[in-house]
Amino acid sequence: MGTVTPFPNAGGQPLQIGFDRLELTRILDLYGRMVAAGHWRDYAIELGKDAAVFACFRRTAERPEFRIEKRPALRNKQGMWALVGEHGAIVKRGHELGPVLAPVERRLVKLVE
Repeated sequence: MGTVTPFPNAGGQPLQIGFDRLELTRILDLYGRMVAAGHWRDYAIELGKDAAVFACFRRTAERPEFRIEKRPALRNKQGMWALVGEHGAIVKRGHELGPVLAPVERRLVKLVE
C-alpha cells in the first residue's frame, strides 16, 4: 500500500500529440461552415508522436485540400500551427490557431450588394 508506481513515460515526451477541446472546436466549426458552403465533404485526423494533423478533403478519394498541423516542437521557433496546402506548401504558419485559419475563413466571405 505504501508503494507509488509512476505512470509510464512520466515527465518525458508525450507518446502522442493531440488537439485540446478548444482547438478541436475551432477547427470543427470551420469544417462545418465549409461543408455547409459545399467546399468540403470529408476529414481525417492523425494523432502522431510528432504532430497532430486535421486534413480536409473535397472528395474522399483525393488528396486533402488543406492540412492543419500542430507541432509543439516548433512552438518556440516558427510557431506550432501550420496550414499546409494541397501540394505540400505551407500557406500560413503561426503561434496561434486563429490567424493560421484566416486564409480558409476568407473563402467563406461573400460580397453582398
